[in-house]
Amino acid sequence: MVQEDWTDQEEQGRVLRKPLLSFQVITDTHIRADASHIYNLNLVRALEDIAANGRGSAGIMHIGDITDHGLPEEYAEWKRIWNSASGTLPPLYLTMGNHDVGFGEWEANLGRYFEETGTASPYHDHWIDGYHFIFMGTEEGMEIFCSLSDEQLNWLDVKLGEDASPDRPVFLFLHQPLKDTVAGSLEEQKWYGVVQDTELKAILARHPQAVLFTGHTHWEMEAPRNYFDGEKRLPAMFNAASIAYLWTDEDEAKAGSQGYYVEVYPDYVQVRGRDFTSGKWIDAARYKVSYSKESQV
Repeated sequence: MVQEDWTDQEEQGRVLRKPLLSFQVITDTHIRADASHIYNLNLVRALEDIAANGRGSAGIMHIGDITDHGLPEEYAEWKRIWNSASGTLPPLYLTMGNHDVGFGEWEANLGRYFEETGTASPYHDHWIDGYHFIFMGTEEGMEIFCSLSDEQLNWLDVKLGEDASPDRPVFLFLHQPLKDTVAGSLEEQKWYGVVQDTELKAILARHPQAVLFTGHTHWEMEAPRNYFDGEKRLPAMFNAASIAYLWTDEDEAKAGSQGYYVEVYPDYVQVRGRDFTSGKWIDAARYKVSYSKESQV
């Protein structure tokens, strides 16, 4: 699996080809109880963008921090925003972030997350139009990191091997990134966050057809390490930035709202960053991940 630069001719050809599958990736919405809060308004704008530009989408994949504090009134505001636009949107698939379940009493937070989102487990998988989508989530209440049980890691290894093919990607979603991979996850940046980092990397190394999307760091998609190519030892990984606000390599907060549009073709996956504030594509975040025997780890 390799990431290649786009040429103008290839971009024109992409427009003429119909994808086998398309979906969107968003994360870190951090919804507040106040309907007029900028984070909430950013989500409204993002969903409007997807409704207008994501026709035929198989789903919106949300990678966690749905709410800012995991409070009932925040979930109520989340549902109000989603329900007001859901008739024009594709199905929603969720996993949890540390802001959803990491502060306060773990069991109560997890139970509220399950009840409010209709999710039954911290980890789950779905086959969508012939492609495997796998969602992972913490099994301990931790303020920043996530912790994955041996049971979940074994489950993941099995799921990644189900009907596996080197030329068919499997899409993974986890709130926290692995250490020293995507933007914000470098040791000095401090926003990596999987307790079982070594164990998860060992599993992923056996499944190069995987594509992992993570959130948590809020790092803007213009950052140099927004995309991690695996360095011939791991699968492709993408930082999905944030809907609520962004962060920079200068370690500063930045107003903005970003996410991904993903299209799957027979021999490659197209990943395009979208600036929901301006309603424009992000030129620095346009990727083509190709699949071939030569490109396999």
